[in-house]
Amino acid sequence: MTIALIIFVVFIAANFGRIYYQNVQVPQLGVENGQLKPVSKKPNNVSSQAEDEEKKVATLPVKATTAETMSALKQAVNQYGGATVKTETEDYLYVIFTTDLMKYHDDVEFWIDETNGVVHFRSASRAGYSDMGLNRKRYDALAELYAGL
Repeated sequence: MTIALIIFVVFIAANFGRIYYQNVQVPQLGVENGQLKPVSKKPNNVSSQAEDEEKKVATLPVKATTAETMSALKQAVNQYGGATVKTETEDYLYVIFTTDLMKYHDDVEFWIDETNGVVHFRSASRAGYSDMGLNRKRYDALAELYAGL
């Protein structure tokens, strides 16, 4: 019984250590050749550029100007809450959302594709396997907030 308990505790500690390690790793993100980084095969991410239909979300329409679009994106992120802006350029916004309870980090990117008149979106959890649909729910909420601005 004692050995089983020790094995169980070691297993739990190892899993928490793995999740912590994943959570503190900062991914290399950004736009390259008109593409955001591809999403992984895990179910904890979504993107407007995903090939897998289950991970695909719609692009957002641009506003009248790039500056207005960026302003609306930042307002939507602020209204949603829980985010820290890490990188902002004229046409790219990278924010990290942190979950309340477990403090997991989710990397979210917006890229204003002026050529096609759309905003591309990518949201991915750093840690774990499943996000229980959080990244898609976040996209839906952000898209709704953005549309109202």
